Amino acid sequence: MKQTDPAGSSAKVLVTGGAGYVGSHACKALAEAGYRPVVYDNLSRGHREAVRWGPFVEGDLRDTAGLVVTLADYNIKGIMHFAALAYVGESVKDPEVYYRNNVAGTLALLEAMRQSAISILVFSSTCAVYGIPDQLPIAETTAKAPLNPYGETKFAIERALHWYGAAYGFRYAVLRYFNAAGADPAGEIGEDHEPETHLIPRVLRAALGTGEPVEIYGTDYPTADRTAIRDYIHVMDLADAHVQALGYLAAGGESVALNLGTGRGCSVRQIIATVERISGRPVPFREAPRRPGDPPELVADPALAAARLGWQPRHSDLATIIRTALAWKRRTNSTLPNDSR
Repeated sequence: MKQTDPAGSSAKVLVTGGAGYVGSHACKALAEAGYRPVVYDNLSRGHREAVRWGPFVEGDLRDTAGLVVTLADYNIKGIMHFAALAYVGESVKDPEVYYRNNVAGTLALLEAMRQSAISILVFSSTCAVYGIPDQLPIAETTAKAPLNPYGETKFAIERALHWYGAAYGFRYAVLRYFNAAGADPAGEIGEDHEPETHLIPRVLRAALGTGEPVEIYGTDYPTADRTAIRDYIHVMDLADAHVQALGYLAAGGESVALNLGTGRGCSVRQIIATVERISGRPVPFREAPRRPGDPPELVADPALAAARLGWQPRHSDLATIIRTALAWKRRTNSTLPNDSR
């Protein structure tokens, strides 16, 4: 376990997986809100250069003893838990590694919290716990029926939190977010996955000539333009929700599960058209059959998050999402074309 602490501060929050996409943006939001994020990450999927707002501890989530030492060394008061493997296809091919990392790792974290008398946790969950919903928009009461091991592991963690809360007095906020997208508007951090499975960065790569043509999976859905619809939420809006959830719990709020989305859906063809308009470049694509298990439409009902946290998305219109993601792509690759409209 390696530790680096560039500066000391109070109000420290452990951020597991803080070197990853959403976790690193949450660290920036924490710092802007006056907290000191302490990142705990094994860097298997995250990026050391994304840790910019506080101490860094390189360690494995399943190392309970290392977690206990970290919690004590930094006088941690609360935890944001992002650390997880999150590729759906990979989870189907190798479910064991997902259960060992996501579920066993979280149980190790919860044990470290018990030993350290820390009772507040904000958990990064997913709309994948719903599977194919039986109603739209999707409310927190919608039936949970995950379709893959990734979603199953997240839901297993949610259930563990429920029972740990009842038995040990933990209070938690489960945040089920929809399609995370975009990048820090200031351009300091952004999305960097390999392989990249998210639609918007894949469309951007296709437009900029750094990736393959985009495959549109399914052009026969019962939607306006016959392509699938999803609810895209800007990563900084997600980060802000995590900070607000932490404050809610710190003020004595009861445990809660909340959807994070806009309540508006965008189709695959809308994404392509918006990227073409903003980048000024055509997006090569090819049509392909539907993928098994892909529902026509997934859109959140975010009313409960607004009621409990006072949270409202501020950056999640599609144009802002794509502009920030495009700016990040160009900033991190000087060979990319700079023309835009």
